[in-house]
Amino acid sequence: MTTFSSLSRRDFVRLGTATAMLAAGGAGRAAGNYPTKPVTVIVPYAPGGQGDVFARLLSQDLGHALGQSVIVENRPGASGALGTRQVVRADPDGHTLLLGQTGEIAINGFAMKNPGYDAQKDLRAIALVGNAPLVLAVPQNSPYRSVEALLQAARDKPGSVAYASSGTATPGHLAAAAMAVRSKTDMTHIPYKGAGQAISDLIGGQVQCFFASASSIMPHIQGGRVRALAVSSLEPVAALAGVPTVAQTLPGFEFSLWGGYFAPAATPPAIVELLAGHINRITQKPELRSRFEAEGSAVAPMTPERFGKFVRAEMDKYAALVKNTQAHID
Repeated sequence: MTTFSSLSRRDFVRLGTATAMLAAGGAGRAAGNYPTKPVTVIVPYAPGGQGDVFARLLSQDLGHALGQSVIVENRPGASGALGTRQVVRADPDGHTLLLGQTGEIAINGFAMKNPGYDAQKDLRAIALVGNAPLVLAVPQNSPYRSVEALLQAARDKPGSVAYASSGTATPGHLAAAAMAVRSKTDMTHIPYKGAGQAISDLIGGQVQCFFASASSIMPHIQGGRVRALAVSSLEPVAALAGVPTVAQTLPGFEFSLWGGYFAPAATPPAIVELLAGHINRITQKPELRSRFEAEGSAVAPMTPERFGKFVRAEMDKYAALVKNTQAHID
C-alpha cells in the first residue's frame, strides 16, 4: 500500500499486520462494514471524457460488488483541480473516491502555482483502470503522411506547423512539445479550452496536428474527418491497425492518458485493498476489456503499491517536462 511512494520496511510490516488483523476480524471490522452508504466517484471533468467513460463503465459492477450504489459525479473546473480538492477534503472512509487522470494527478502540482492539494501526500492510489496512448491526428486532406514528413516541414519552415492542445500543460501539449524538442523543430502551440474546439479547428485545417485522447478523436477518424498519423505508445494499437508509433521516428517516445481510482490519503488500508480487488477483477471482465480496447486503452491490473509507483514515475516525467517547457496553468 502506498500513497505515491514505494513501501518502506516499516510500512510493509504495518500493511502485513493490518491484513492479518482484517483476516482475524480485528481492526478489519471497519472494512467489513464498508460501505454503509452509496459511494460517490468524482470525475473532475465534464461528462463525455475518458475519465467519465472509465467511471461509468465500472459503476454498476462496482456497486454490485460493494452492495451499495456507486454514483458518478462530474465536478469540472481548474484543469481537474476543483474536483480533486473535493475528494482530498472528503472524509477518508471510502465513500468518496476520485477517478483521477494524468493531468490532475501527475501534472497540476508542477504546472499550477497552487492547485490546492499535493497529489503525492493527499491521495492514496487504489487501482489503475485504463491506459491509452494519445493519437497524433492531422486533417483528412493533410499533405503529411508520416511523422517524419510533418517534422521535416517544421524544419524547413520554422513555426509554420501549428499543433493544437486542449489546454496548456495538458498531456497532449506536453507530448507535442517533447516531440518538437526531440526532433529539434520549431512548432507553434495553439491552446484551446477543451478537445472539442481543438478537434473542430483540426478538421477545418486551422492547425496542422493534435495529440488527442483516443476516446475524443476515434469517432472523427472513423468518420473520415481526420487521419491518425501515429500513436504515442511504444507499440502499435490494435484499435488503430496500421497506424505507426511516434517512437518509430523518435525512439523511446511514450505518452499516455491514464485513469485510475484514488481515495483521501488517510483512507484505511483494508478499504483500499477491498476496492482494488473489486476494481481489478471488474476490469478483467471480457465485455469491459473489449470496450476499453476498442478505444485504444490497455487494461493492466495493478496493486495499490504498483499503481503508486507508476504514478510516481509519471510525476517525475512530467515535472521535468513542465520545467523544460515552462508550461504553466494560470
